[in-house]
Amino acid sequence: MTQNGPPADDHDPTYDRRSILTGASSVAVGGLIGSSSVTSAAPGRTPGPKRDEIIVGISPSASDVAKEARSAVPGDADVVHTNETIRYAVVAFPSDAPDGAREEFIDAITASPAVEYAEPNVTVQTLFEPDDPYYDSQHAPQQVNCEAAWETTRGSEEVVISVVDQGIQYDHPALDRVVDDRIGADFVDDDGDPYPTGGEDHGTHVGGIAAGGTDDGIGHAGISDCSLLSVRALNEDGVGSLSDIADGIQWSADAGADIINLSLGVDGTYETLSAACEYAADQGALLVGAAGNEGNDRVFSPANEDTVIGVSALEDDDSIASFSNTGSAIELAAPGSRLVSSATGDDYIRMSGTSMATPVVAGVAGLALSAHPDLSRAELREHLRATAADLGLRDTQQGYGRVDAAAAVETDPFPDEEEPGECGDETITASATGSLDGSGWWGESDRYSYSLNATDPCSATITLEGPDDTDFDLYVTTDGSKPTRWDHDASSTNAGTSESITVSLEGDEEIRIQLHAVSGSGEYTLRLEERGR
Repeated sequence: MTQNGPPADDHDPTYDRRSILTGASSVAVGGLIGSSSVTSAAPGRTPGPKRDEIIVGISPSASDVAKEARSAVPGDADVVHTNETIRYAVVAFPSDAPDGAREEFIDAITASPAVEYAEPNVTVQTLFEPDDPYYDSQHAPQQVNCEAAWETTRGSEEVVISVVDQGIQYDHPALDRVVDDRIGADFVDDDGDPYPTGGEDHGTHVGGIAAGGTDDGIGHAGISDCSLLSVRALNEDGVGSLSDIADGIQWSADAGADIINLSLGVDGTYETLSAACEYAADQGALLVGAAGNEGNDRVFSPANEDTVIGVSALEDDDSIASFSNTGSAIELAAPGSRLVSSATGDDYIRMSGTSMATPVVAGVAGLALSAHPDLSRAELREHLRATAADLGLRDTQQGYGRVDAAAAVETDPFPDEEEPGECGDETITASATGSLDGSGWWGESDRYSYSLNATDPCSATITLEGPDDTDFDLYVTTDGSKPTRWDHDASSTNAGTSESITVSLEGDEEIRIQLHAVSGSGEYTLRLEERGR
């Protein structure tokens, strides 16, 4: 890819950048976060892709991941790495093993009750396409309406975006003041420093799109001014092992990242990656992933995970980019073609790909969370969906629409709701009649179902009237399950022929009733009165 100097920028002194780090000289390896439940790799383990390794997922009931893994694998197999949090171990597999041995090995170890799954430690790669040198100006911030959003916030330093990638040049002139003072972590060569080597531009470019350079007279304008964490999990070729990516995701969550950017992917679905994403989501992190760049209808992992926002790429005219993967897992779309951002060596370049669209979404999520800091992960995700701009593309191309920074910042995610009325302001009734005989050894039963109809249901009363010489049992459930004398939410038994039950409602229930004749026989009338506010 061609590298050039930055485009000319009109400086607007209205926006003053904060300063977290004073400069490159203040960045020290000793300041990097070091604590993690990830066990260091065995000495001599080659950095980057791990083609001759198997990941073994260990059951939560097992107390020691490494011990259980060693018990499950053959005696001559080495456990070279473990992760106690996501609960997996990595086992070295002989590179000279015959064809089919890997599958036989996986079949054998998954027979152990302590092993939940086993899968190859596949290679995960960046998802970008090099393009022409950048033009005279950017378009992504304008396309997602950042200018209006920046009038309210340019992003809080309290909001942290972790970029799991090749590592960010954290002393880059456009980024050094937005890099979190903890810097990040390295999972490629374990030297403690997530600084990219020469030519590793992808992570620096992705990080610069999400945050950095907003109207400070230096370089480009990032989507937000949120804090960045650099998590180096891909090597100089833009590839890395599944286990390194999983460790990087878990580390980001443990470091308190609010948003985790995953501009990387692999075709297929892998349990280790699923577990890492689920863990991060449980910790409250919003995960954003790139769909892939093959131009087909198949979203790569981790973007296809339920816990991850899958992002497709748009051209600058809001059409779907020809290279962008699409599919039902697409949740949001963002500009991804020829985006200007930072590169290693204090440079600036233009790149294209869903890798570039993903940090646009991450940056907008950072702006939204800065404006609305009380949003939970799930609420932030729903807010981005609700404020996205419908481009008229297919759902498989745009999901909920193109991310919109202005709408995400300016729209109140917690609009004032009207005070609820009194329970009973709305009343709906239903009735049924029938005849049951309770003179036999067990007695007859009738069952009824009722779906709620009130606008805001709050309670329901079920009333039974029958002949004087008949005794009925009445059982009720509100979750749609079949009521029995052993399994019910409310009941009235041995109360004669006139019985009544009242249950509370929240609006998503289905009422089911069992009426059982205990003694006598005759006709009955069953009434249900649903009350709403």
